[in-house]
Amino acid sequence: MTPEPAEIARRRRVFARLHVSGCFVIPNPWDIGGARYLKGLGFPALATTSSGAAWSQGRADGGLSRTMVLDHLRTLVAATDLPVNADFENGFASDARGVAESVRLAVATGVAGLSIEDASGDASMPLFDIDVAVERLRAARRAIDEAGGDTLLVGRAENFVAGRPDLDDCIARLRAYAEAGADCLYAPGIRTREQIAAVVAAVSPKPVNLLVGSPSELTLRDIAALGVRRVSLGGALARSAWGAFQHAARTIVEDGRFDGFADAASGVELDGFFRDSGTMG
Repeated sequence: MTPEPAEIARRRRVFARLHVSGCFVIPNPWDIGGARYLKGLGFPALATTSSGAAWSQGRADGGLSRTMVLDHLRTLVAATDLPVNADFENGFASDARGVAESVRLAVATGVAGLSIEDASGDASMPLFDIDVAVERLRAARRAIDEAGGDTLLVGRAENFVAGRPDLDDCIARLRAYAEAGADCLYAPGIRTREQIAAVVAAVSPKPVNLLVGSPSELTLRDIAALGVRRVSLGGALARSAWGAFQHAARTIVEDGRFDGFADAASGVELDGFFRDSGTMG
């Protein structure tokens, strides 16, 4: 059930304040239990993961329809009282008008923020031309403003995950998205201190989201020192869960052993957590 308008507005205010100073981690659950557990650990906000949500439905990343994603957003928004940022892929449309329609629908789910990628889905031309990408961001901005303007818009430059790891082009895109109305900028796939610092400097004072989806030499303190405002985990938590699942299942099938359960969570502990946390835990 979608929260009341006053509650949605409160969450969006909280989310906006998180981007003003400091650095916070925004983890990516894919179900109600995960969302509530992450809240219980003290995270201040949550983000969806397109890959984690798709895998939970037996589909490849990008394989969920817009209707399925909107339903998923409503589920996670209702799961806790934390702000939720939507991994909204490329807006489920190639043209600006379609992006605007999708964004209006996403805002109505109660999310506190959403991201729009510049990935085209076309292997021969994996990124939209920058002029097209900018118009798509402008359409998203207009849709958000027409709906009240309090949903945070994240502009994503997909260069480093789309096989076009050109930092100069990535920065040019992020600057253009900032000018088009993006509130936060995101270049998934950048990893080095030099890349991160260059992106932060290029779009300052607007906040930057950094993806940390694999082991990194950088600590949260290091990342904060580079000027990053928020850190997302993408599908890393989902991949970690799937990794444990695969290991345990394969050990049974291949070796006839059951020691893959050695690191399994305690059922008693989980029951206790969810019993005590209540419906909005």
